[in-house]
Order: sequence, then structure tokens, then C-alpha cells
Amino acid sequence: QVQLVESGGGLVQAGGSLRLSCAVSGATFESANIGWFRQAPGKEREFVAAILYRSTYYRDSVEGRFTISRDNAKNTVFLQMNSLKPEDTAVYYCTISSEASKRSRDYDYWGQGTQVTVSS
Repeated sequence: QVQLVESGGGLVQAGGSLRLSCAVSGATFESANIGWFRQAPGKEREFVAAILYRSTYYRDSVEGRFTISRDNAKNTVFLQMNSLKPEDTAVYYCTISSEASKRSRDYDYWGQGTQVTVSS
């Protein structure tokens, strides 16, 4: 019954910004860990960021450029992506677990994904 719906992806030039949203339903949102992963063609799905209560986690390559946040009143998690690079091009997925983790196997449910394409 848990549903996650990503939105906000698109085509942007290098150096530009995008704001991704993940709307969550069917879960106890405030206590949940929400993660963002991404997957480029031919590559493994990789951790991007996660938020559990007020704690946030980022992969090294996006730290300082991306910011994850949550709006508990709207059951929505955001990923603000600034200074985008072509290497950020991927399908971005939001996912949910009960504990903080950087491993995709530790997450229980996944959204359908939203495409982010950064041109050079």
C-alpha cells in the first residue's frame, strides 16, 4: 500500500538546477527514512541522499551541491540539485525504509523514477 511518486525531472544545462519531489503515502512519514538513488544506463543503482528525521546523508560527489529536505505536513521529500553536471544524468528514484542506509537492499519500496538529463 506504500506509494512513492517522484516528479521534477527534466533536461537542464550543466550548471543548472532542478528540484525533485517525492510524494509518499501509505506510510508513517515522519519517522521514515527517505532515500534518493539514481541509475544511469549500464551502471549500478547508486545512493544519492537520504533523510531520517533531521539527519541527512549524501554521497561525496553531490555533497555541497544537493540538499535533501522534507515537508512533513505534505508527506513530501525534496531533492534540490544545484550546479548539475553531465555525470548527474540518470533516472532518480525515491525509496523508503525504517532506518538510515546507503544500501539499496535495505529499502522496502520504490517509486517509478524521474529522468534527469544534464547536457554539456
